[in-house]
Amino acid sequence: MTDPTQDPGFLQNPYPSYAAMRSACPVQPVSAGSGGRTSYLITGYAEVRAALGDARLSKDTAVFFADKGSRRRLHPAVAHTMLASDPPRHTRLRKLVTKAFTTGAVRKLRPFIARTTDDLLDEWPEGGRCDFVAGLAVPLPVMVICELLGVPQADRPDVQRWSAKLFAAGEPDVIDAASHALADYMTGLIAAKRLAPGDSLLDRLIAARDGDDRLSEEELVSLAVLLLVAGHETTTNFLGNAVLALLQHPDELTHLLGNPDDVPGVLDELLRHDSPLSTATFRFTKEAVTLGGTDIPAGAPVLVALGAANRDPARFPSPDSLDLERDASAHLGFGHGIHRCVGAPLAKAEAEIALRAVLTRFPAIRLAVPPDQLTWRRTRLVRGLASLPVLT
Repeated sequence: MTDPTQDPGFLQNPYPSYAAMRSACPVQPVSAGSGGRTSYLITGYAEVRAALGDARLSKDTAVFFADKGSRRRLHPAVAHTMLASDPPRHTRLRKLVTKAFTTGAVRKLRPFIARTTDDLLDEWPEGGRCDFVAGLAVPLPVMVICELLGVPQADRPDVQRWSAKLFAAGEPDVIDAASHALADYMTGLIAAKRLAPGDSLLDRLIAARDGDDRLSEEELVSLAVLLLVAGHETTTNFLGNAVLALLQHPDELTHLLGNPDDVPGVLDELLRHDSPLSTATFRFTKEAVTLGGTDIPAGAPVLVALGAANRDPARFPSPDSLDLERDASAHLGFGHGIHRCVGAPLAKAEAEIALRAVLTRFPAIRLAVPPDQLTWRRTRLVRGLASLPVLT
């Protein structure tokens, strides 16, 4: 079948298409257009969870594209990140960054997150109109990850702009140029930090590079770029999707307005209901695999639809309803297995602090435009709003 994600209406609401595909067959081939390689799209919860934990599905993009003669010019540090690698390399790199995102490490960042949130909300008009995405969802996560990594204040707008361009679907030249800009910037920042060390996460990674943890210079740049990009793009979409879901479900919103302490307990359901990562990052079969009764040949790209899995009625009854009392802790919004999002505790802390602050300070918040007039980002990988106009 043809790829439904190419349909403009899919961006607005992918879930009916996913449901139709899942009920027909939870794992099925999709054609990438004329002359394109057939990919396999996985939409069922059980099949997605199995695929994410299956070592026969590789993420080593360098191996997959080695003989494909691609004209792409992605910077190697962006093309070959920890996310695009398999064990043992992936295991070694992940161990170096996991400590930065423990509950204890995130707790230390909470005062900065709260202060930054309040400063941003101070700019919102009382009883006026503003864009939730531009006014909070974009700047907050980028400020937090830049603070964690030790990116100087003056450089943060550039970093955010380059990072956003990495997700410019259908514009390979823009993506490639942004990858070089970000990697070159990080290379320069690492050199500057070697001359004047600090105590940021990036400084600790530099110490590992210059110590005995076997981190190459390219791996160091690559980890820094990955943490920067993955550390805020998805959180931006998480915040926008969560607020939109609440604004479209007035009963649930009213409950949270009256019970702001319930916010931490509803984050999993908000993540499940409209996942910020629609499709997991690239995978391909190292050998022939059978998933969900479908035979997938060796060397085939596999698209793992996290958003579809989180709306599978076999796992979550009435999946299209937002139910803040649901136990949605088994959602796959952060992935599953060895590649599960390392920054999940930080993303949840940012969402909790931001949502609680918005609901407390702007209890009359509502949509400023009909939902069908909202613009979604034109990319299959992440699911997020380009803007979210609200009245305060």
